Amino acid sequence: MQIREMSIPGAWVFTPRLHSDERGTFAETFKASEFEKATGRRFDLLQVNTSVSAAGVLRGIHYTENPPGQAKYVSCVRGAFLDVVVDLREGSPTFGRWDSVLLDDVDRRSVFLSEGLGHAILSLADDSTVTYLCSLEYSPEFDHDLDAFDPDLGIDWPRADRAGRPITYLRSPKDAAAPRLADR
Repeated sequence: MQIREMSIPGAWVFTPRLHSDERGTFAETFKASEFEKATGRRFDLLQVNTSVSAAGVLRGIHYTENPPGQAKYVSCVRGAFLDVVVDLREGSPTFGRWDSVLLDDVDRRSVFLSEGLGHAILSLADDSTVTYLCSLEYSPEFDHDLDAFDPDLGIDWPRADRAGRPITYLRSPKDAAAPRLADR
């Protein structure tokens, strides 16, 4: 497995080795020993979420108050997503900055986000499926949103999906009404 830290400290990209033959493909998408060696920490799994999205669905920016914070290990099972990580840790030298990676069913990359980081995904294909391994169970009292189109963040969202069609962004009412970073 190839592992690299993103430009946001506390976020890593995991790219598994793919083993393919006439039967299909096999990949180890998470291995605790390699994870701990790369990140210097354990990942305690308390909840698993799966989400299926049409092309253009934009979920986020979501984050959990820190503390307690919620770490996530995110993998695309089907289709493709642009996965965006935003540093929301007060006092961090990269506070307010973002980085992104393509998660898809070809390379099978995964992203790990430490506590205190915001997260958004944009589906780039119909029926795209993502799985989140979470370090805490969902607690609505600690869950928050930020506007994914906040000009102060300046996230460069794609204008076309995986098939090259123009994207019409679709957000939940909650995500569409989310505050900007300066207003949180």
